[in-house]
Amino acid sequence: MKRLPMICLALAALSCRGKPAPTVDATATDSARPAFEPPVVINAESPVRYPPATFQRNVEGAVMLRLFVDSLGRLSPESTRIMEGSGVAALDSAALAGVPAMKFAPARRNGRPVASSFLQPVQFRRRERTASEGER
Repeated sequence: MKRLPMICLALAALSCRGKPAPTVDATATDSARPAFEPPVVINAESPVRYPPATFQRNVEGAVMLRLFVDSLGRLSPESTRIMEGSGVAALDSAALAGVPAMKFAPARRNGRPVASSFLQPVQFRRRERTASEGER
């Protein structure tokens, strides 16, 4: 009977261990990929510029754009629309002005490039200052 508490303790310890991470088979087929992957911005740096006047006034906001990219990753500028504005015309205009310089990897369906319409968020956020930056 004294072994029962030890067995229970051992089982409890084993059940607390995390599950092992799933392994990835390097020979997996396309079924391992997601069925649809949206377009991805590939610019090293964002082409959208924060309007200086709104930045100086600490104005922040977010703009949601609807864009269309073809199967080669080319943006169709005439299809660009603001789906949800920031409420600040200067931020909305800046988001639209940066769109033509955006570069994309196309969407993929079952691993193959496809044309796609999608939503692209653009954030205008000021970076918080650290204590050492405020002393300069």
